[in-house]
Amino acid sequence: MPELPDVEGFRRVVADHGTGRRITSVRVDDPQVLRGVGPEKLAATLTGLSLGEPERHGKWLAVPLSGDPVLLLHFGMTGAMVWDDGTSPAHAHDRVTFVLPDGELRFRDMRKLRGIWLAADRTDADRLLGSLGPDALTVGREEFTEVVRGRRQVKATLMDQSALSGLGNLLADEICWRARVHPRRRGDDLTEAELATLRRAMRRVLRGAIPTGRVPGRRTWLTGRRGDPDPVCPRCGARLAHGRAAGRTTVWCPRCQPEPGSR
Repeated sequence: MPELPDVEGFRRVVADHGTGRRITSVRVDDPQVLRGVGPEKLAATLTGLSLGEPERHGKWLAVPLSGDPVLLLHFGMTGAMVWDDGTSPAHAHDRVTFVLPDGELRFRDMRKLRGIWLAADRTDADRLLGSLGPDALTVGREEFTEVVRGRRQVKATLMDQSALSGLGNLLADEICWRARVHPRRRGDDLTEAELATLRRAMRRVLRGAIPTGRVPGRRTWLTGRRGDPDPVCPRCGARLAHGRAAGRTTVWCPRCQPEPGSR
């Protein structure tokens, strides 16, 4: 599932290949990814407009256009934004293609769980994104502390897009492991020092992942070990534990991240 680093990578694709360029046409191969707008209206509205500098908030990408409209994209579990110089054949999962003078930006998505919205203007875009919490990369210390302490389970809070925007299952586990916090710890049980450590871990994980444009599978990271047949902690060598937290498959180190109440 695309998480904040993936969407930051998609933002760079649009910024590098789209910003300042005019959309010459829009090809909608699958209208099922459109939300609240039909293919004809999307094409008629966007054709002839220029793409502005894209912005990311959490897992969302907002692309302002010359004039007032704002294109909003969410990549669900399998989405991506791909640049092509126009010479490659369409991929089976290319759903919407934005044709530019020197190539194409292709919205590609296999499962089609989210998709594309067209906001009339910035105010409308802010309304559509109004339920999102602060971005995980830029959230301040006091706001982060308030968010985590105001909810019960740490992993559930990290993954709740209305609390903190941008993190998914893999990053939440990685951050908890880095901070030595069990994913089922209560937020109001964390000390000031643990909260500070958790936020630092989140920032370091994101800064380490963003240059790759994905959640890295490095062997020094939990993400690089969790899929092993008999996974061990890359820090202490203990056998990793598997279970459920926040309704998702969760991996942690029982030595580095003791169960709540076991200390």
